[in-house]
Amino acid sequence: MKKPISFFVHHQGRGHANRTMALASEFSKDRPVSVLTAGPHLFDGFSRDIEIVTLPNMIGAGVPTPRLFAEPTPSVMHCVPLGVSEMRRTMRTILDHLDDRGTGLFVVDVSSEIGLLSRVASIPSIQIRMHGDRSDIGHIGAYEAAVGMLAPFDERMEQDDYPAALRAKTFYSGGLCTTEDDVPDKAEARARLGLDPAREIIVVLTGGGGSGTPYAPLTVAARAAPDALWLVLGPTHREGHETDFSNLRELGWVRGVTDYLAAADIVIASAGDNTVHEIARVGRPLVVMPEWRYFGEQARKSEALVRLGAAVSEPVWPGDLAGWRALLDRARALDPHAIRTLYDPDAAQKAAGWLEGLCDELWNGAAEGEDKDENGPALSVVA
Repeated sequence: MKKPISFFVHHQGRGHANRTMALASEFSKDRPVSVLTAGPHLFDGFSRDIEIVTLPNMIGAGVPTPRLFAEPTPSVMHCVPLGVSEMRRTMRTILDHLDDRGTGLFVVDVSSEIGLLSRVASIPSIQIRMHGDRSDIGHIGAYEAAVGMLAPFDERMEQDDYPAALRAKTFYSGGLCTTEDDVPDKAEARARLGLDPAREIIVVLTGGGGSGTPYAPLTVAARAAPDALWLVLGPTHREGHETDFSNLRELGWVRGVTDYLAAADIVIASAGDNTVHEIARVGRPLVVMPEWRYFGEQARKSEALVRLGAAVSEPVWPGDLAGWRALLDRARALDPHAIRTLYDPDAAQKAAGWLEGLCDELWNGAAEGEDKDENGPALSVVA
């Protein structure tokens, strides 16, 4: 029997879960797969046979006393408050599950602490790589503790400051997009959506991990390009003083995001992993406006996109008409081929093959159940 592969899946947004489902769908059918997450609803309707283990939601869990709350966080970790029962139950549930199933490879998407926990428990782990300023001892420790890292993006998107030794143990899948809708050409997409075939259309896209696109800058944009139709997908954040304009439409969450992207002349979006690769898959000029994320994740990814000529960006949203007009002119001058090459339709298949191959390689030669033998394997551990 093949060794099981287990996933820890962070439940913020939908990207971590969608990526896990894309990978698991490509595993061989006889590979046991389990998912440990505080967001089991994210996997509703997933067709592949996987085991879902519900974890407590640790986010926002209270620390029981002021004295415990006052204890400083050690530099090797990022978020480890003391006295939190939800954290104890989470770690116990993870370890019990991995031990009971005899997990061969634990894919962590994402948590440095859980990656370190896996190494302490003698379970090989993979860290999903994300962009950002992650040279702190906590991240480096988790990367060094892992048997490998999976970067679900093109290697050209790598940061120059990422250590060579860690880069050597990273598998770059190419741009992994979890959306599978067919991509129509621009004319067909506009016909499907009932949009003017000739008018300039600018689509603003918000991912699922934040509070929404700020609406006020978009009202200035609509005034700066009054002949364009601005379509805003996903939530927006209002400050309360905005003036609406007829060429600026808020559509909220929509079905068939791919059709809207295909209908667009320009896309304005944040720098979330799947968001970027959705746009790359369609191949539209991108204005990337990074949202705040821990460790500067989206800012660093935006830098890589601009460096490759795949997008244009500004440090902050333009606040005047001239600023918006200049930014849009730069977007119109982009060659869409640059961003299109960052998407790889076989990325999930490549990543899944690498994970399965690594798992089998790590355990090749182990007798059935040998990892659970209390007498120990042939290689002894010296303290």
